[in-house]
Amino acid sequence: MNHTRRQFIATSVSASAVLSTQAAALAQESVKTPFHIPRCRIVPQANHQTSFELAGKETTRWHFGTDYPRPYFYPFLGPSGTTLTRMGHPGAPDHDHHQSIWLAHNDVNGVSFWANRPDAGIVRQKQWLCYEDSDAHAIMAVRLSWIAPNPDHELMDQTLVAINRPGENGEHTLELQCTFRASKEPVQLGKTNFGFLAVRVAKSISVYFGGGKLTDSEGRINEPAIFGKQALWMDYSGPVREGVTEGLTFFDHPANPRSPTHWHVRSDGWMGAAPCLQAGITITPDSPLKLRYLLFAHHGEVDARRATNELEKFASYPFLNIVKGTGQHRQFETQTAER
Repeated sequence: MNHTRRQFIATSVSASAVLSTQAAALAQESVKTPFHIPRCRIVPQANHQTSFELAGKETTRWHFGTDYPRPYFYPFLGPSGTTLTRMGHPGAPDHDHHQSIWLAHNDVNGVSFWANRPDAGIVRQKQWLCYEDSDAHAIMAVRLSWIAPNPDHELMDQTLVAINRPGENGEHTLELQCTFRASKEPVQLGKTNFGFLAVRVAKSISVYFGGGKLTDSEGRINEPAIFGKQALWMDYSGPVREGVTEGLTFFDHPANPRSPTHWHVRSDGWMGAAPCLQAGITITPDSPLKLRYLLFAHHGEVDARRATNELEKFASYPFLNIVKGTGQHRQFETQTAER
């Protein structure tokens, strides 16, 4: 047998082996377990939006385009499908920075990331890291940049992990895990009652503009009794439709710095956790700030016993780190942090 013929036969055998391997892989894929549609899903949308869905119905939507100075969640739907939040103040046109559910701070190295004005800082999404679907929860992880003006430079890098979990009869929770890192130099968060997480509720469930009630974990009712006080949770509940009452409970995680947090609340339909109300916080490149909050969309008026149960569950949920993906076609994934 000449050399050319031997080379041809060897090449043919090698090619056949490759084809056999590929055929086996295809055959294995064809008999894998049928695909299951997860109950909880993250669904990317056009125009820089990301939808959270439970059982095929949207619960909230993340907006990260550049039409606003910072990203936000809107709407945040109650069990009936009616939004529990709104964009803007019902009676003050200069409050366009009230963007439903948003993260901001009024003093970051002397720069306001709260107001919408030319000399204020902006928050931009750098990239999404991972979207994870399952029957138990839907997870979105993104990186955000806190940018100071004149000249533009990044003060903080923020990782946001948002976890949407189903409850009973259309109820659901949205947990927000935030890690703030100083980009280069230490960052001083000034003393202020504006920041970090804030919620502008729907007009109908506010005290002043609607038929709602503001309640905290200590049993105090409405702004005069609650403003500036510490509490484990805050709730706004009221009518969302004729004959339908729903509400939104806002929880501070027990592991947060200075928990239970102080609260900035208003009868016009606003509530915000304010960890810097009495003193500032310093963040260094080696010492990030971690904050966790939970929003609970519920039926009826607030039930203190149910709220306590939700807080206990919240305290038991693990903190998630973002790590390099271990499987195919996945650059990043979440991993439970060691306690």
